[in-house]
Order: sequence, then C-alpha cells, then structure tokens
Amino acid sequence: MIIRAVIFDLDGVLTDTSEYHYQAWQRLANEENLLFDRQINEHLRGVSRQRSLEIILNGKSITPSQFTEMTERKNCYYIESLQEITAENLLPGALTILQTLKTKDVKIALGSASKNARFVLERLDIIPYFDFVSDGNSVTQTKPSPDLFLFTAQQLGISPSHCAVVEDAASGIEAALAAGMWALGIGPEERVGRAHASFPDTHTLSDVNLEAFVAELESVRQGWVITENKYDPESLSHKETIFTIGNGYLCSRGAYEERHPAENRITFIHGVFDDMPISFTELANVPDWTNLEIFVEGEQFSLAKPESEILTYHRQLDLRTCILSRQVTWRSPQGKLVRLEFERWCNLANQHMVGLRCTITPLNFSGQIEVRTGLMGHTDNQGLRHVDILDQGHADGLTWLRSQTRHTNIEIGQAVRTTACGPALEAIKRAICPAWGQPTDIISAAVGMGQQLTILKETAITTSREGDNPLQRAMALLQTESSYDNIMADNKKVWDENWAASNVIIEGDPEAQLAVRFSLFHLLIAAPRNDDRVSIGAKTLSGHSYRGHAFWDTDIFILPLFTFTQLHIARNLLMYRYHNLAGARAKAADNGFEGAQFPWESAADGVEVTPRWVPQFENPSRLLRIWPGDIEIHITADIAYAVWFYWQASGDDGWMRDFGVDLILEGAVFWGSRVEKGDDDFYHLCDVIGPDEYHDHVDDNAFTNQMVAWHLQTALDILAWLRRQSPDRYTELVKRLDLSAERLQHWDEVSRRMFVNRANDGLIEQFSGYFELNDADIAVLRDPARTHSMHTILGIEGANQSQVIKQPDVLMLQYLLRDQYSLEEIRVNWDYYHPRTDHEHGSSLGPSITAILACLIGDPEEGYVHFMRAARTDLQDNRLNARDGIHAASAGGLWQDVVFGFAGLVLEPEGYNFSPRLPAHWKRLAFALQLRGQDLWVEIQPDKPVEVKERVKILD
Repeated sequence: MIIRAVIFDLDGVLTDTSEYHYQAWQRLANEENLLFDRQINEHLRGVSRQRSLEIILNGKSITPSQFTEMTERKNCYYIESLQEITAENLLPGALTILQTLKTKDVKIALGSASKNARFVLERLDIIPYFDFVSDGNSVTQTKPSPDLFLFTAQQLGISPSHCAVVEDAASGIEAALAAGMWALGIGPEERVGRAHASFPDTHTLSDVNLEAFVAELESVRQGWVITENKYDPESLSHKETIFTIGNGYLCSRGAYEERHPAENRITFIHGVFDDMPISFTELANVPDWTNLEIFVEGEQFSLAKPESEILTYHRQLDLRTCILSRQVTWRSPQGKLVRLEFERWCNLANQHMVGLRCTITPLNFSGQIEVRTGLMGHTDNQGLRHVDILDQGHADGLTWLRSQTRHTNIEIGQAVRTTACGPALEAIKRAICPAWGQPTDIISAAVGMGQQLTILKETAITTSREGDNPLQRAMALLQTESSYDNIMADNKKVWDENWAASNVIIEGDPEAQLAVRFSLFHLLIAAPRNDDRVSIGAKTLSGHSYRGHAFWDTDIFILPLFTFTQLHIARNLLMYRYHNLAGARAKAADNGFEGAQFPWESAADGVEVTPRWVPQFENPSRLLRIWPGDIEIHITADIAYAVWFYWQASGDDGWMRDFGVDLILEGAVFWGSRVEKGDDDFYHLCDVIGPDEYHDHVDDNAFTNQMVAWHLQTALDILAWLRRQSPDRYTELVKRLDLSAERLQHWDEVSRRMFVNRANDGLIEQFSGYFELNDADIAVLRDPARTHSMHTILGIEGANQSQVIKQPDVLMLQYLLRDQYSLEEIRVNWDYYHPRTDHEHGSSLGPSITAILACLIGDPEEGYVHFMRAARTDLQDNRLNARDGIHAASAGGLWQDVVFGFAGLVLEPEGYNFSPRLPAHWKRLAFALQLRGQDLWVEIQPDKPVEVKERVKILD
C-alpha cells in the first residue's frame, strides 16, 4: 500500500487551539448561565460549532435565532484570541512532518471542522505546505461523517484507500475509518484507540516515516489477508466461497449478515448428512446463526436497497486468525449516514462455538437503531429442505432452537447469547420475537451521533453425532461468561499453533504467498480434529457442489499436507476410510468380488453414493449416465497409497499394525479377484475410467494397472513386515482374510505381469487404443480465448475419440511412483502428454501435479506457470465455478508443489533429501514439516545449502 496523501486535523495535531476554544465556550457559558467544564469540553473535540453548542445546551430549548447568535458570539470570542497565534504555537514536531512530506511525492491537506482553519494556518505561517484545505465551510456534514475527508481526497485526486488521516479526536478517527482511510491517532488510547495506530503526541509522530510506517502496517496483512474493496453483486457467490470460515467442525459461507437477495447462505457441519434424490445423500444446510438485521430510524440496512448509497466498503478475511470482517459506510434512502463494522469467527479453541460482533455508528444523526438477530431454521439446500424444527424458546438469557434432519434423524442443538453495549445500558431495550423456526432477539437503542452500539452474538452448536441431549450441551457451553477479548485470545493462540505447524513463506512473490496460505487456510478449517468418522469433501464445507462427498481428492491431494504437518488430522482422515471398510466390502460383494472395493464417492457410512443418472444440463428432461461409481476403480489403490505414504513419513508402526494393514490387505484381496488374465499371459483391467475422465469404458488404463501392481506388491511387503513385527496380528489377518499361499502367489504374479503398454523409449500408452484416437487439436487447446472445457467443445463422444485429456494420467502415475521411472522416461511422457492436456479448463486436479513433474524434469519456470494456474483457481475464479465451493484437491496440490516440486523433498529409507528448483524470482522458500517424529523448519534460498532446523511451536 502506497500512501499518496496525508490529511491533517488542525487542533491537537498541528497546533493546540483547544485552550482558545475552551475559553471562548467558557465565556459564553458564563454569560448564559450554562453548565460547562473541562470534562464537557472533552466531548467537543473534533465536532462542529453547532454540534458543540447542542452538547453544552444538553437539551435546553432555545429559538433558532438564539442558537445562531450564540454560535456567532462564541466564534467572535475565539477569533479574538486567535490574533495572538504565531508560528511559535506550532506543536513540537509538526513542522518537521510537513517539511519531510513536502520533499516526497505525497500530497498534504488539511481536514478540519473549524471554519477558521485557513486563518489559523496563515497565522502559523504553514499555508504553503498544503495542497488543499478543507474546513467547516467545505461540506454540510462534518465529523464523524466521512464527507469532509472524502471531499478532500476527491479534490486531491487521490483514492481514499491511499490516504492517511492524522487526528486527535474520536469523531475524527471515526470519520477517517468511515472514509476507508488509514487512521493515525494523536492522544490517549481511550480517545483514539480505534485508530490503526496511535502516538502520544505529534513530536513522537515526527520521528516516524509515515509512508514506511503505513506500509509496514499493510505488510503485516500482506500474505495473510484476503481483501475486497468494492461491493460487486455480480461476484457475490464467488466471494461467499472465498470468505468461508470454519474450525474443523463446521464451516459457514461468507454471506452478508444482513441478507442479500442473491445470497447462498450455508452452514455445514461435518457428518450431518441427509437423504436426497439422485445423489443419495448430501450435507444438510443447518439452521443459520449468522443473520443480523439492522434498522436505522426504521430503514432496513441492505447493500442491495435501491436509492441507498455505499460510500465505503471493505471486507477482509484474516487467514491467521480466521476472522472475517467488513466495514461499510452507508447512506440510507432518507439520508441517514451510518458506519457498520462486522466481525465473524468460528472458534478454533472450541469447535462448538461461533460468533459475530457488529458495531453501528450514526455519523450524521442521532436516532433509533434496532437490531434483530437469532437463529433461522428455515434453511434448505437449493430448494430441498433437510431440517425439521422440533422446539424453540428463550431461557436464562439464551435463545435456543432444536432441529433434526428429516431422514437421518440427526438432532441439532443451537443456543445464542446476545449482548449489547454502547449508550447508557438502561437505554437499551430488548424484546423477543417467537416466530416459529426463527426465534429472534430484538435490541433497540437511541444512539447519538458519533456514539456506538455494539452487538456481540455468541452461538453454541452441537449435534447428536457427538452425544445425547445436544441442546442441553449447547446451552451449557454458554453458561460460562467469556469476554470478547478472551474469545479472540483463545482462538488466536490455537491458530498460532496450527500455523506454526503448517506455515509456508515465499519471499519475492506476494501473489503466490497469499495463494498458498489461502489454500492452507481452507484445508485447515475443513480438517476434522476431533472426529475420525468424517472426511474432507471435494468442496470442503464451502458449497453445495459434490454434496459434501469425499473422493480420491482427499487421499492423494489433501492428505499429504496433514501427513507432513499435523499427523493427528491425517490419522483422522485415514481412520474415516478404516471405519468405512464395511461399505467397501459390501460394494465388492455386490459387484461379485472379494475384499474391499472403496466407493468413488463416499459420505457418512462408506457406501457408494455416486449418482448413476443425472439430468442433462442442456436438456433436463433427458438423463445422462454417470459411470465413475461403477468403473472408476483406482480409488482403492489410491487409498492404499495414502496409507503407505503416511507410514513412510510418520514411522507410525502402531497405527499401521492396528489399522493401516487392513486397508491395504483388504484392498489387495479385491484386486486379486478383479483382474483378468488374458491370452497374452498378462493381467488386465477392462472397462474402467482412469483419472482422465474424458475417456470412459477403456481397457488397461496405465494409471490404474500400475497402481494395482504397486498395491499388490506393497501388500506382500506389508504382510512380511507384519509377520516380523506382530505375529499375533499377522495370524489373525491371514485367517480372517484367507491369505493362503496360493492367494499370495497370485498377488505376486499379478504385480509382475500387470499389463502396461510401454515402448522402448519409456513412452506409456494411457490406455489400450489411445494412440489410435484422433490427435488433439493443439491450436484449439492452447487458444487463450477458450472459456470452455474440451469436453464441452467436443461433446462426450467427441472427447472419447480424441487424444485430448482432462488430466495427465501417466504423469500422475510417474509422480506417485517416481522411484520406478528414470528422468528420461518422465521426460518422454511429458513431451507427449503435456501438450494434449486441457490444462486451462480440464480437471482442477491437473495443474498442481503438472507443476511438480515440470520441476522433476528441471523446468521450474514451466512448473510455476501450472502452479499459478492452480493458485488462481479460487481466488481469481479462473475456471468460472468457484461459486460452487473451494477446489480442495487443487489447494492440497498447491502445498505439494511447494514441498515436493520447488523444494524437491524426497523420502529415503533412512531419512530425506532436498533438491530445490526455485522459480527465478523467488528469494526465499521456508516451511514447516513433520517427519518421523521431528518438527522441522526448512529454509531454502538460491545458491545456498538447504537449512533444516527445529521449528517453533507457536507462530511468531
């Protein structure tokens, strides 16, 4: 952030005329027999002459002519005293600040409520320093209204976001904040504490490089804060996805608190599924806790309200603490100007606690403010209702709601405690609205201009998945008083611990830095910390798409992040697969096979929930057959790979012995019964889909076949290890799974004789007959104007008959099993498949893996292109579907790009090794890593040895 203008207040910042004002008001008060002292005088800081007199009168009734005469009389007394002012009356440090700024490309302006400001500047002999002077004559509404500062910025031709205001009055700080400017306070904390930064006096400020100081304030946010500086209803759904917050138990999309006609308001809780047509089951949108409606003198606040005006708008998500905040300065259709500040959080220190805070400041009026907030039970999933209301009420200062999913009978208990502070507490009125399904607290107060009404809403949410009586447990959570500051401190502490374990630092590339942390954040808020019977869906908990179902995305793309940073989360995700072995066994049996065949899409209990038929997008009256649930079978080997990779990274022999071996061995039993031996004496898998879903019903998909061969060989190795390490467990599994010598011999033969069409130079055919298909039209593929996938352009059958691919199966295979391929073999497959891949609009899973392969063949700059394509998937919505939810696999793949691609981490039998290949403009790459019981911090800089040391436990 570059500061292009500094706007100074006059009194208390450049000079101290407050004593002159005080004496003039005191003289008037004495003449009119009005109560006035220095305590009352404090309330006059930064406000207009007219408003000051209103404060002194304190409700005393006088005629308009008397009011005008008294203000003019006070002004005469004040001007009399100003004749004594000279340059000697400049506050210490003021001239130094002006002289320093004048030497730089920074505009200097005055923004004072005083109508005598220009006269005072002339007496102080500093008028030449100012590019523009705004005073009490410039606008009709002065501080705390932002009009004066916005007018000044407009006259200077500088955007408000590039302006800094130096103020000594609370009303001036509010005006600067409402204008969307940086606010620097002069004076005590109790007066200017809401400023971005404060200084005890002007002299202290003179020792600070203002531009550098504000830049440093901004740099603290860089890499950690996602910002939105303009209200854009066209991008509402996209931004709701971006601004999703959560805590590993639940997530809530970033819909506005006050509601919007185009919103897609969602709160999903892990494991709370309910039945639905077509896709079998989906996460239920539970009763909403984020709603908060505001009425300003009877006018309802809404950004979409016709004839209202949005003067300033700023929304930001602090990735470091998961605080979503928004600041809006809004003028109602009737001209009422208010500043609204929202904060929302999901507490990582207590997964059942969420909350929001809203501060409302009238800027040009005094009047009635009303707030309505509670629980909204009338929620649905794109028109399908999943939740029935059981009961509701108000008791012991709490508002509560009991609800239940309609088919799965999961009970949800929610309780809310709403508190208000601001004007005199006795003036705050409260009422209850008991409308069925939406119990609501109503809070109202008469709020003076420049005063603040703050609403704090704490919500507890539990379900019957965690235990009986969820409502009682929710209400009990709110019985303990906790201040806002304590909530924030507890939440920050746990977030600091999480970031210490997962942080990545990229110097020299702010966009990449922010994108990586954004991706990590969305995986961290979706990661189940206290539940091993749920997983991370393909869209996390951020949108309706894929219904909350888990795919291979979790095991291959997401799990490595946690395997190498937070093992307890990785174990939970793997245990989800273990607990759902029964569903995998049932699927294998239903298909006529042995062992465990894992579902392509999995939800609550591990049964297959991939839809078989869906309405066609172009013509909903026609149905389209969906095949992955039947024939995209590689997921069973993918899960085995995730188990094995976790074991290699963690050295967790106990978990592997007790749980992991079951997943690997039962999957191997399935493969042993699924493969077919051909007349060529090789084993085959026919009628399958590989990761490249542009091609279905293919035979001998190379990715699937080679992963099966790996799976079977790994099962034999694991079984041998188990026999040595735990004979009793070995005996138990051999008996239960019927692991006879004949079966094991069969596995060994299949692992060695699995068919893969591999040429002498190492080029692998993606599946049988692939090379005979129509070659891809490279010109169309690489056309930068293309906005649709090749699948859409060519049609289902056209894509099936073309060599264009959704994602590069063979390169994915060589990434996972890279120790089985030479660099030359990887390069020859790169040269063939990379040009034929729909990188831009194919699978969002592809770019991150392609980036790693580019690094492996020594081309980090090409890798960076694909890395940034993945990085921009959600932040820039480059696939035009971020509205549907976060692309979780792409987010996980981005972390793998950093660690396995650019840093070049390779696990070895007795340790690890790094072969860095940084993009040319990266100055430093550093990240946390957990390897075989060690918490490490890795530092990589160009032309320097890799430094690995013990990491800190709390993020600094």
